[in-house]
Amino acid sequence: MIQMSLTANLSDALMGMTMGGFIGDALAMPVHWYYDRSALHRDYGLVRDYMAPRSPHADSILWRSEYTALNDRGNILHDQARYWGQPGIHYHQFLRAGENTLNLQLAKVLMHSLNACSAYDADDYLQRYIDFMLTPGNHRDTYVEEYHRKFFTAYSRGVSPHKCAGTDIHIGGLAHVGVLCAFFGSDLPAARAAVRQHITLTHRSPEVLAAADAMVKIVAEVLADMPIREAIFTHGTAWFSKRKAEEWSKDTDAVVVGRRVSPACYIAEAFPASLYLAWKYAEDFEAGVIANTNLGGDNCHRGAVIGSLIGCAVGVSRIPQRYVDQIDDAARLKDQTESLISHS
Repeated sequence: MIQMSLTANLSDALMGMTMGGFIGDALAMPVHWYYDRSALHRDYGLVRDYMAPRSPHADSILWRSEYTALNDRGNILHDQARYWGQPGIHYHQFLRAGENTLNLQLAKVLMHSLNACSAYDADDYLQRYIDFMLTPGNHRDTYVEEYHRKFFTAYSRGVSPHKCAGTDIHIGGLAHVGVLCAFFGSDLPAARAAVRQHITLTHRSPEVLAAADAMVKIVAEVLADMPIREAIFTHGTAWFSKRKAEEWSKDTDAVVVGRRVSPACYIAEAFPASLYLAWKYAEDFEAGVIANTNLGGDNCHRGAVIGSLIGCAVGVSRIPQRYVDQIDDAARLKDQTESLISHS
């Protein structure tokens, strides 16, 4: 197990980083994977607050997704299986306004593990992850990302949980980085080791690991009082540089995340998009998560990254209170977050 260190004076930043990731995801949830922005604005207007998803989803391609459990050890769709293969199905059709998508619900599972063990324990998390996914009713999200399907296909074949990860190159692999960084605080070596170990459980991907490590280093610099823009240029240059910032800032967000980089989930473009938006809106959490949300594409997982980065930079005290108070199951999430950062 990897132990943690204490930096109590950073509680505002750590709380902002943790809550920010959940907020960025929940705000984007109803318009997740809209690629036709005119359809997004027709169906939802300008999304500024938590909203419930509406059906049908104009850009849904869930009908193209397939997953068949080999046995009970792979049954992760449960009663949602009947919606797969149908046109127009919203990926998150049964979630409430302010509720998190599956990957961020699993970030809460990670928080429970960290708080229970007072350390990062991969075995404990894996058991909680497997139990959560295999128990009907633990969540009401229709979409289950590809890396879960790969993991449980291997698990259903009897592969050890530590060897079930697939080669996934999506930004969803970064959804838990903010939680782990908040737990370890300014202990950069411990945070880097835990993030690498944790992501490797589900993502056997050098690209995702490299992006995650860059995110951890950026956070560490921000916690040490480096301005977030400088931290991004210091550790994110493989994806986003001062030259790109100068060029991209001449365009609208819709051009940057649409033409210069794709709004889709692939890490090679989704991470630069996230760094750009975190750089542009470094001092304005609300503007950053709203901009990200209304760009569509994989805005939920970008939102988890952007929300964590800007949330860390501004602290929870500068996140609009409505986002903190109105997120689904707010009291429990705040309690778990306070417990999480008390270990830091």
